[in-house]
Amino acid sequence: MHRVKAVGYKALVIVEGLGLILVAFLTTIAMGHEIWLMIKNTHITLTDLLLLFIYLEVLTMVGLYLKSGKLPVRMPLYIVIVAMARYMILDMKNLDTLRMLGLSGAILIIALAVFVIRYGHTKYPYDYDD
Repeated sequence: MHRVKAVGYKALVIVEGLGLILVAFLTTIAMGHEIWLMIKNTHITLTDLLLLFIYLEVLTMVGLYLKSGKLPVRMPLYIVIVAMARYMILDMKNLDTLRMLGLSGAILIIALAVFVIRYGHTKYPYDYDD
């Protein structure tokens, strides 16, 4: 039974590694596609730059996870904040006041969550021996 668990764990580690490599590869392809569209259109907008920033954040998150084996909770929150800001910029003309306030409030709540997490990490650091 112990051997089955060890084999199962190794299989999951392999699948996890392949998945992370696939995410990094596909993110790189998407990034290249976006850059190609900017070159082709000879026009760069703020939303294009924010999308590239999201791709970079995803690559950073994958790199950190591969390097340390741990996923910082703040990274996806940063990605969400940038994605919501990008959505607001893209659809600014079609957003009504209530939806704009809702999105702004959501960004504020997520930013506060990042602040609380950062404060918690500095005030109550993890015991890395565990």
